[in-house]
Amino acid sequence: MTKKILIHSLIFSPDGVSTAYLYNDIALRFRENGYEVVVLTTTPHYNVVEEQLKQQPMHRCMGGGFKESNFKGIRVIHVPQKKFKNTLLRLLGFVYWHIVSFFLGLTQRNVDIILSPSPPLTIGVINILLAKLKGCKVIYNVQEIYPDILKKKEGIIVSLLRKMERYVYNRSSAVTTIDKVFYSTIVDRFEDKSKLHIIPNFVDTELYNPEQADLNLLDVDLFPKTESLKLLYAGNIGFAQDWQPLIALAQKTKNEAIEYFIIGEGVMKSYIEEKKKELNLDNIHLLPYQPRNLMPSILSYSDIQFIFMNPEMEMQGFPSKVYTIMACARPLLVCSGEGTPIVNFLQDCDCAKLITEKIFETKVDEMYNWLRGVSKESLTQLGNNGFSVIEKYYTKEVVTAQYVRLVDRLLD
Repeated sequence: MTKKILIHSLIFSPDGVSTAYLYNDIALRFRENGYEVVVLTTTPHYNVVEEQLKQQPMHRCMGGGFKESNFKGIRVIHVPQKKFKNTLLRLLGFVYWHIVSFFLGLTQRNVDIILSPSPPLTIGVINILLAKLKGCKVIYNVQEIYPDILKKKEGIIVSLLRKMERYVYNRSSAVTTIDKVFYSTIVDRFEDKSKLHIIPNFVDTELYNPEQADLNLLDVDLFPKTESLKLLYAGNIGFAQDWQPLIALAQKTKNEAIEYFIIGEGVMKSYIEEKKKELNLDNIHLLPYQPRNLMPSILSYSDIQFIFMNPEMEMQGFPSKVYTIMACARPLLVCSGEGTPIVNFLQDCDCAKLITEKIFETKVDEMYNWLRGVSKESLTQLGNNGFSVIEKYYTKEVVTAQYVRLVDRLLD
């Protein structure tokens, strides 16, 4: 009898963000291994890509109470959701999604296992309740550690979240996390530590590889052909990153042949725009999200990819863009503390310049001096080193097989 897996995720195709692409490939791997796969998610609201919407049209069901689409033969159920600017509306939308997705989950028959990623933590609670009612197993995938990632460390809400976290960990059939640092952080929160497994994130090397790059595809108005050293960041412009070192570095290199490209959207984009205008930082270029198929070319356009982690949040998150950058043979410039997930991952890969200095002025000076002295040859070597690591350990073929093996063991 065919085994059935329900993937319950806040994000999935045709939404155009990293978690969606990650779970797209996981879903396809389960289908390839003989599983019936159903996905329960939202309508696209993080990064709406019109081309992907055309390729995967959604059809209204139950008068618009939910929508359905087909992702390469996989049924996808979408609960309407919008990215409201108003906090109250966001909260109401979030509650609506939980309620509707719970009842839609109940309608799924013969489910053997439910798989879901964090955030949010509450999705783990919903799935444990569903699993009890349906007599199936549940896997919770820790992509970010809540409530640790919150700036507030005490209070009633944080206390409730900590109790919820332990409930999810200890009532799930299995929990996966993406990194040794994450594992060490949460393992003591388990009554049965054998439930916790490390399965890293991965990259689609069919799309992200040096051979896919074609600089002729890029708009020269957005990506001008210059001899400058080009540093680039692509992704969410949010609180997880530290933007102050970027502003200081751009100010310090105003008279150097160094440019900074920031691609994406997010709550901190207005801060960068204000600083760019205030300090006359013409060496900073702010661009909107770009089509996914152009990303290999955009990455190759840059000389260096930069990621500056927010010191208050750097222990609880790992930017998945690290894998795509390495897969395209680009070197990294990373600011993050000793022992953080990103530093722990990169320190043995020899593909990045790691800045772990805590004193602000000192780390900016260290980056400035490195940028002024680094050669194109050494950057090429760093990029090639990262590419080799990805091919060996972090392709979608290697990692999605680990999810299938874990589910097979649980069901057997």
